[in-house]
Amino acid sequence: MENVLELYFLTEEGKTAKLSIDNPKMPVDQEAVRQAMDIIIESKVFLTKSGFYVSKEEAQLVETAKTEYSFV
Repeated sequence: MENVLELYFLTEEGKTAKLSIDNPKMPVDQEAVRQAMDIIIESKVFLTKSGFYVSKEEAQLVETAKTEYSFV
C-alpha cells in the first residue's frame, strides 16, 4: 500500500493549489499537519501562477493498493 498526503491551499487569486507528500510518517497526526500548513503559508515559500498560498483548504491521505502482474 502506498500513501500520499495531499495538502490543499487557497492562493491569493482564490484558486486551489495542491502539495503532495509521498510516504508520510504514519499514522498522520492531524494537528501536526495543521501546524505544518500554517508554517508553509506564513513562510511564503511556494509561489504559484495564482500567487502565494494564503489559507488552508483541506488535507487528505490517499492510500493506493497496487497489484503487479508479471508476463515473463
